[in-house]
Amino acid sequence: MKTLTLISIILLAASFSGLQPLNAQTTGHEVMEKVYHNPTGDDMQSELTMTLINARGERRTRELKQFIKTEDDVEKKIMFFLSPADVRNTSFMNFSYTDGSDDDQWIYLPALRRVRRISSDDKSDYFMGSDFTYDDLGERHPNEDEHVLIKEETIDGHDCYVVESTPKDSSYMYSKTVTWVMKDSYLGLKREFYDRNGDLLKVLSIKEFDQIDGFWTILETEMHNVQRNHRTVMSIKDVEYNTGIPDSQFTERMMTRGL
Repeated sequence: MKTLTLISIILLAASFSGLQPLNAQTTGHEVMEKVYHNPTGDDMQSELTMTLINARGERRTRELKQFIKTEDDVEKKIMFFLSPADVRNTSFMNFSYTDGSDDDQWIYLPALRRVRRISSDDKSDYFMGSDFTYDDLGERHPNEDEHVLIKEETIDGHDCYVVESTPKDSSYMYSKTVTWVMKDSYLGLKREFYDRNGDLLKVLSIKEFDQIDGFWTILETEMHNVQRNHRTVMSIKDVEYNTGIPDSQFTERMMTRGL
């Protein structure tokens, strides 16, 4: 199972043309392959708190439950909104493929009473008022980008590789990303997203992580949209691995049924 982040967004890598790796024994692509394949068990479930913070410091909090399972080279993820009342029973499902195929995504909005498939054109939209796009919630395969290790740096006492990247598809929503990856665990500690004009758009920071049942687990992240001065904090609790989540958990029928 690939590294869980709730959102795959910290696994994305990229490349910076014209620069050479600092260490001939380590390349940017190798670093991001290790991040992508960082093990986290066969399945996992947890509770989430999503906090939206606007430029005035006003907060809105949402509670969710998520389930993740990897089977036959497909990572399946489903999340359900539990509260507040205006988003309760909304659900989102994502299938990511290890062969690099585009993710399949669906959302269920109770007011419409139907499951809607997220099209490729809609994946740059922001998810439920947060600072994460639909694409951020999926898993980006390392082969979709070119990767170059540009430097090594220490952040908060953690020695990191720094990978700067560009997508192979020029129509992708980000022109490049920069990812700080911890050398000892191959967890992404920080990531910068740049818009199509090359300007800094968002910064993802990992605030808390730990080993649970032997698997490195990210427990709190903050996505800061610097262009609109808006933040989304995701906190994870009650994490359980390898509980035997059934395949029936990841269906459109379950999306409409809810928890």
